[in-house]
Amino acid sequence: MAVLLVAAGGAGAWIYQNLNGNIHSADIDDKLGADRPANMSPGSKNILVVGSDSRAGDNGKYGKGLTTMQSDTLMVMHVAANREWATVVSLPRDSWVGIPECDRGNGTRSTPHHFKINEAFAVGGTSGDVAGAAACTIKTVEQNTGLRIDHFMSIDFQGFKGMVNALDGIEVCPETAIHDKKAHLDLEAGCQTVRDEKALGYVRTRYSVGDGSDLGRIGRQQEFMEALVAKAQKKLTSPTALYGFLNSATKSLTTDKELAGVTPIAALASELKGIPGDRLTFLTVPNYAREADVPTDKANVVWQYPQAADLFASLAKDKEVDKKSLEAASKNPVYAATIQVSVLNGTGKPGQAATVAEALRTAGYTVIGTGNAPQSTPRTAVTFPQGLDRQAKALASRLPGTRATQDAAAAPGAVTLTVGEDFDGLR
Repeated sequence: MAVLLVAAGGAGAWIYQNLNGNIHSADIDDKLGADRPANMSPGSKNILVVGSDSRAGDNGKYGKGLTTMQSDTLMVMHVAANREWATVVSLPRDSWVGIPECDRGNGTRSTPHHFKINEAFAVGGTSGDVAGAAACTIKTVEQNTGLRIDHFMSIDFQGFKGMVNALDGIEVCPETAIHDKKAHLDLEAGCQTVRDEKALGYVRTRYSVGDGSDLGRIGRQQEFMEALVAKAQKKLTSPTALYGFLNSATKSLTTDKELAGVTPIAALASELKGIPGDRLTFLTVPNYAREADVPTDKANVVWQYPQAADLFASLAKDKEVDKKSLEAASKNPVYAATIQVSVLNGTGKPGQAATVAEALRTAGYTVIGTGNAPQSTPRTAVTFPQGLDRQAKALASRLPGTRATQDAAAAPGAVTLTVGEDFDGLR
């Protein structure tokens, strides 16, 4: 959409102005607070993209009993400082993460807790304010990834349908028939062109195809988006088709104040248009079913460490991620429940080991004991005996600035976490 806005600039000033007036802006700066990740790669940009399934207005028919704002799709697009590559990371909506304290917009504040990542949009948007919803989502993503989010974009159901219809539909090739009442979708197997409700249903369907997980849906969404981009570049050569596409998109678009308007989006587009297709990478944060750590939870996923931490650290430092290498490294996850941890208090503050131990248990780790370190230490440390390097690295990757070190004197079978004065919680 951003690249096509550049073309719209030559289609006539009135078209440009009309599109500009469509875009909604949300002031989030005063809602994010000061405790944010540092910008480690000046010149690069991290843009949070939210597919909103708010049931307001024309979207009401897509769900019943939902009174809060909802986010159906959540992605972070990292644009390299040299504008030679970009990576889009999907964050599964069922990701079990820490949700920070957020302003609900109704005079109250939420308390920090763990839940599905998409709840952040609903918490911040309790009063129906997109700015609040976006701010809470940004805070949640920043806390769990360590990435500094520079901009956000939110687009809803109607805008998505309008873009697809302006392209006369998108071809999809489901291997099996899909019949999903929740997504309002009845689709036979085989290649076919979808538009209107079928297009929307195809990217929303979940329980009636594949393994019924959000991960399968993410894969379909990424494939659909790539097909949409390819067709838009080929088809939208006439002013009429171009305007129809952009009018639908911009009417359903909300951004931060800095990005609001055709001019700043077109400026971004001019920076992106030179990125070759083979260096625009779509991937999903490495994860596994939370059931592996908490047998009673069959509905959520947790991010896989150290792979997730390595991914976000690379993007924070503006280093291009090799998708094949990431996927290969993620094939044999180290489940948190299989990591036995002994927690030692090196801060001198009474009760700190017990507090950290509880946080580890919440994250799925197996805590086998707590105690005091022989002496106070300013820095948190992770040590391990021979044979537990993978487990130790998985734990250390969740503690920014901490490395795992083998210790010949360490007790066998467990990783030792010595809590230092710099401990700032798990990521």
